[in-house]
Amino acid sequence: MNEKGSIVFIGDSITEAGRRKDPEQMGYGYVRLIRDYLLTDDPQQPLAVVNRGVSGNRIPDLLARWERDVIALQPSFVSISIGINDVWRQLDHPEKEQVYPKQFEEIYMELAWQTKAKTYAHLILMEPTIIGEAIHSEGNRKLKPYVNIVRKVAHTFHGTLVPTHQAFLAYLQARPSSRYRLTTDGVHMNSLGNMLMARTWLTAFDRDRRQK
Repeated sequence: MNEKGSIVFIGDSITEAGRRKDPEQMGYGYVRLIRDYLLTDDPQQPLAVVNRGVSGNRIPDLLARWERDVIALQPSFVSISIGINDVWRQLDHPEKEQVYPKQFEEIYMELAWQTKAKTYAHLILMEPTIIGEAIHSEGNRKLKPYVNIVRKVAHTFHGTLVPTHQAFLAYLQARPSSRYRLTTDGVHMNSLGNMLMARTWLTAFDRDRRQK
């Protein structure tokens, strides 16, 4: 896409963030903030940023579109943010077929394997953020195994781990009664949540780039 390469961001509505209504197809969330930082950091040769977030996606949905939305683009980096809907559907739609940790891990490993086998892309794996701004909510308790799986996949495939779940918990622990919330509904980011996601991503990305 340019000499320096490209980053594909793929995930659910937190990644999509209104991209379909955006003329640039970038959306108005953390992906745009990262793109803007990369562009101002290196205006002559920025990494091209592609947003492939789709609202409502769970990890089987990523697998179904991986060839088209990731492999076909041959990116330099693939940033994955998934897991919130895999847990949230257990709470708000328990009648649906659910994605439990075993299946989540199997599919995540498959996505990572396909990426490594079919591209030269470096994986950037984001922990699922939060489900509810109460640290000990049922959603956050159920989320823990999924967070641990993301860490395992990052370690197995030598990817960059973005500790977004830990960053969100640390923020909430430091401001238990703060009026400065991170989400609009316990899941979807407001501007502060998007900034925390972007800052955590950039810190991990810059750290790993300096070490290579």
